[in-house]
Parts: sequence; C-alpha cells; structure tokens
Amino acid sequence: MAIIINGRQTAQKIHELAGKRAIKLKEKGIIPRLAVILVGDDPASVSYITGKKNALAKIGMEDRDIRLPAGTSERELLGVIESLNKDPEVHGILVQLPLPLHISGDKIVSAIDPAKDVDGFHPVSAGSLLQCRPGFIPCTPLGIIHLLKDWKVPFNGKHAVIIGRSNIVGRPLANLLIRKEHNVTVTICHTGTRDISVFTRQADIVIAAAGSPGLVKPDMIKPGAAIIDVGVNRIEDASRKRGFRLEGDADFNGLLEKAGWITPVPGGVGPMTIAMLMSNVADAAEGTVC
Repeated sequence: MAIIINGRQTAQKIHELAGKRAIKLKEKGIIPRLAVILVGDDPASVSYITGKKNALAKIGMEDRDIRLPAGTSERELLGVIESLNKDPEVHGILVQLPLPLHISGDKIVSAIDPAKDVDGFHPVSAGSLLQCRPGFIPCTPLGIIHLLKDWKVPFNGKHAVIIGRSNIVGRPLANLLIRKEHNVTVTICHTGTRDISVFTRQADIVIAAAGSPGLVKPDMIKPGAAIIDVGVNRIEDASRKRGFRLEGDADFNGLLEKAGWITPVPGGVGPMTIAMLMSNVADAAEGTVC
C-alpha cells in the first residue's frame, strides 16, 4: 500500500516558518508585502487569488490587491507594473494568469523586476535556474522538491520521468532535479512521446503534469515508484455542491496498491504551491535572492 503524501501537512510547516520570518522582518520595520494583480473577473482566477490573500494574512504578511477590468490595455498594465517595481514597500509582484487575449503574458511577466518575481517566471529567473545561480524558483517545482524531502522519498541518483514540458512545472522541475545536490536522472515526456509507458515503467519517480485526467495507470509504473500528481482537472459531477470534482493526472485509487508513495488531488502538490509562494515573498522582503 502506497504512502499517501499529505501536502497540506508539509505546507503547514512552510507557512509556519514563513510566519516566523515575517515576525523577524517586522522587528526590523519591514512588512512583507505582495502585490497581486488580477485583470478581469475569471472565477477560477478570483478563487486562486483569494487563497493567496488568505495565506498571506494568516502568517502576518500583507497584500496589495489590484483589480483591473478585463478591457485594461497592455500599456496600462505595464504602467501598473512599472509603478510597483519602483515601490519600496512592495516586495513581490504576482500577475494572475491567464491574462485576457489582447495582453501578452510573456511581455507582462518580463516587465516585472526580477528581484520581485516571486512566481519565478521572469526570463532572468529561468536563466538563473538553468545556470544554478541565485534567483526565484517557480513555486510548484520548488514545492515538489520539499515534498520529496519531507516524506523521505529517495531521489538522489534515481530516475524521474516528468510528463509535461511547461515553463511552469516540467522544464523548471527538470532543471531543479538535475542539480548536483539532487543528482536525479530526468526524462521528459510530452505530446510528441510515442509511448509514455516505455519510460514510466523505468522510473523511480513519475511526475504527472500533463493536464490529462487519469493518464498514469497502474500498468505504467514499476512497483514502489513514487507518483507525484500535479494535475488539477475539473470533472463535471452533478452530485457535488459545486457541480464538479477535482481529479489528478494519475489513477489514484488504481495506483494505491502498486506505488510506494503517491500525492492525492486535492491535498497533495496544490497546497505546496501557495506555501512556496509565501516562502518566496519572505525571501524577497529579506533581499536574500536577487
């Protein structure tokens, strides 16, 4: 029977540590502050931002909530970011994605001061990660590393297969895992991979980040492998109060008997993403990254 990795439990430890750091910063007259920008009123985005704001409040950090109408121009948004870049009371800047189609997400992310890029999406942050230099690391990949360590999943010298090559999870996670201190051999599978199972059956760790419900089946892994499920897929379900349920990219129930470790959805990787954001905001306020 697989060990179920409780992401909420590990995330709580990160939150508590970030809270203690916030107290020390306040003793020096520094209030850690994250500017959160939402363009439009997409319900999912509003929900995500609410979660981040609540997390900040619980550990004694502050948010600067900036809501802009969906018709906001790219130039106007760039102006807001420029103002926040210059504001010494703002330590981190987060632009909730996706943005309306008339605004270039790449251009907006690139406009953020790398010293305030707590999401870790800026090209400078990506380059720093690639070259093992100081910089902010995207929250989900960083959270996965913390989960592996906290739950004592052996990964030094092991083989990990990542399913998905996004700039948010797949690519940065691969770059993290191959660092000397982690020493993982990494294979990345994607939509062009002919038979993913050829690779996953060899893996000690399978990280599913494809956005495909139930993609990883029991016959695709070797006994005792660790399954880290990053997928969050909304499945219509009339029996649920919200009209949907969340499912991951792995067949959780089917894998329980064969895997060595597995993360649930929800309650696995998700809580770690917000926890690492809190840690990154603390880093930004301390000035310890860039």
